[in-house]
Amino acid sequence: MTDTKNIVFGTDGWRGILDEEVTNKSIACIAQAFADYLLGSVHKLLAPSVVIGFDGRKNSKEFAVLFARVLAGNGITAIVSDRVTPTPVLSFAVKHGGYAAGVMITASHNPAVYNGVKFKGSYGGPFLTKDTAAVEALLNYNLVQISDNYKTENLLEDYFTEILERLNFKSARKKGLKLLIDSMGGAGGTVLEELLSRQKIESKTIFGAPDPQFNGRSPEPIDKNLKPLKEEILKGDYAFGIATDGDADRVAFVLDNGEWLSAQETILLFTDYLSSSELLEGDVVKTVSVTNKIYSVVSPNRKVRETQVGFKYITEEMLSGGVAMGFEESGGFGIAEHIPERDGLLFALIMLEMLSESPYTKLSELVAEKRKKWGKVFYDRIDHHYDQPDRMKLISKLFTKLPKKMSGFKVDKSFGFMNAKGGTNGIKMTFEGNSRWLLIRGSETEPLLRFYAEGDSAEEPEQLLKAGFKLLMKYRGS
Repeated sequence: MTDTKNIVFGTDGWRGILDEEVTNKSIACIAQAFADYLLGSVHKLLAPSVVIGFDGRKNSKEFAVLFARVLAGNGITAIVSDRVTPTPVLSFAVKHGGYAAGVMITASHNPAVYNGVKFKGSYGGPFLTKDTAAVEALLNYNLVQISDNYKTENLLEDYFTEILERLNFKSARKKGLKLLIDSMGGAGGTVLEELLSRQKIESKTIFGAPDPQFNGRSPEPIDKNLKPLKEEILKGDYAFGIATDGDADRVAFVLDNGEWLSAQETILLFTDYLSSSELLEGDVVKTVSVTNKIYSVVSPNRKVRETQVGFKYITEEMLSGGVAMGFEESGGFGIAEHIPERDGLLFALIMLEMLSESPYTKLSELVAEKRKKWGKVFYDRIDHHYDQPDRMKLISKLFTKLPKKMSGFKVDKSFGFMNAKGGTNGIKMTFEGNSRWLLIRGSETEPLLRFYAEGDSAEEPEQLLKAGFKLLMKYRGS
């Protein structure tokens, strides 16, 4: 039997340190539990089939093949991608290929020392909490079965067809818009460049070859990691720059002047553009870490729903019906009718469509117009490395002793958020004022404490972040 104490599923599957926690043994153990789950929840006459993708990390392909061999050993039809695959491509294949489930071998935006597994439901989105818990409960339930009776397929072409039919590229082609793409050495590769070339739109990709070390960067598309993109974009006549994370389900943008566009402003742009479309029906879903300005930007005929952090909670809302789109602070955006899942590739191209249908040829020009309309977003986030075992206990303790004031601001409301095991893994406090709030979370995929804040002035987010960290540390060791 495999030691499973380190196999604890978080908001988006399981991740661990490569060669220490993520090994052939742990992957085989998870694969057997996944097989047991499928055979217990799907009628055997349906002959469940599973499609498996993988990113460019060390051993990802080998882990994908091993996962397929275990599924095949249990009589489940297993299909493995024939190449490195972005997560949204895998999710699309699950939904539109009629598979019972999907598996993605990836650690997403985590540093290169990590690897992991994401599960996808038949609907083409992340497993819901109850399903993930069911798989976890079956770890070591049965001995691992093995067979080499699996197949490989190209998953990209059907995805290409969907994207090219969904979006309008005529205006971008007519304007001669040119894009710069930074795949960060991740699974995005040259997928966007190939899609654009089929529409005769010029683009250039940097770090387009999947690299297990991500060329020395962390594959998270945030400001501090995008120096190469910000420097390269100043060397050419580009409309804007695009960066996708390690498995290309998240996306970020750099303006033609080299300025990183924050995820919050990006969300406002997409909300404004997409919520005005008559082609997409339903509400907008945001996680609690997204700016409150979204309420003033969304079209009057739509409601905004709020969920806790983790795209699977947005997926739950999408599956419940009446939802058009969903946004999370980390650059994960989704369109429900496409797949109830993040798709960084799709939203990169939606940004192109948005700009091409505006009077402008540079994204900086469009953003400048919107900033005049919406005003500034005063928002910040900071992550503190914290690898002590009491990470979640700290948050639970704080939730029972919340202050009535912080940084001079009266606490208006407070909310606690629960993880799959029933523990408090997040707290949000709102304060008197228009947009003042603080969110404290314990990451379930990395040894981090995350702090998010929005305020009514440039100084307030930093004040709230510092006060929140100081307050939480009071309970360390208590």
